[in-house]
Amino acid sequence: MSFRYRSCRSLHPSRIRAWIAGLLVLALPLCQAGALDLGRFELAARRLGATAPARDLEALLSRLAGADDAARLLAVNDFFNRRIVYADDMQVWGQVDYWASPLEMLSRGRGDCEDYVIGKYFSLIALGMPAARLRLVYVRARIGGSVQAHMVLAYYAAPGAEPLILDNLVPDVTAASRRPDLEPVFSFNGDGLWQGTGTQTAGDPVLRLSRWRDVLAKAREEGFMP
Repeated sequence: MSFRYRSCRSLHPSRIRAWIAGLLVLALPLCQAGALDLGRFELAARRLGATAPARDLEALLSRLAGADDAARLLAVNDFFNRRIVYADDMQVWGQVDYWASPLEMLSRGRGDCEDYVIGKYFSLIALGMPAARLRLVYVRARIGGSVQAHMVLAYYAAPGAEPLILDNLVPDVTAASRRPDLEPVFSFNGDGLWQGTGTQTAGDPVLRLSRWRDVLAKAREEGFMP
């Protein structure tokens, strides 16, 4: 997958290993697509102090209910890219690496690349998009003369199709072939974990990724999943 921007953080080999090896935990049920649960969503929004931005997201998802995938990708990508200001986890959460839920991110109005991807992923899941069409992808991003770590969301119209890339630092949804600056390291969703862009699963991500497990639980509590 050959997927100009500032990325999440500097890349170091130990960082990639830590992303995988440091996230091992117990499993949760797999991510399921379905309509937004407005009761849980609004309750969580009030608890987190995110009522106004949550209302805007709810309105967006309502408008997109009958839209095709292309329109949904464009609108969701644009919503988070415009709404959220980039900031690293230490600035926002006082932690080196924190994965915010969609409503947590909206409550602060700031987030890093993982947070943008998580918000987009669960918004599309809430619209009924199958998890099999989406992957959260860690990449090595070539930026000027350096290589840095970054995360993007990939959409596959069909198994084996060229993915479209949703990126917080590039406004357009683009085909992977137009992003030679991105080299995939591994990807995951509610169905599996893959090396690079291969089709061979490396196991259930909820068995491997603790931060993913935690954000699945938070997204379910916020009504993005059944």
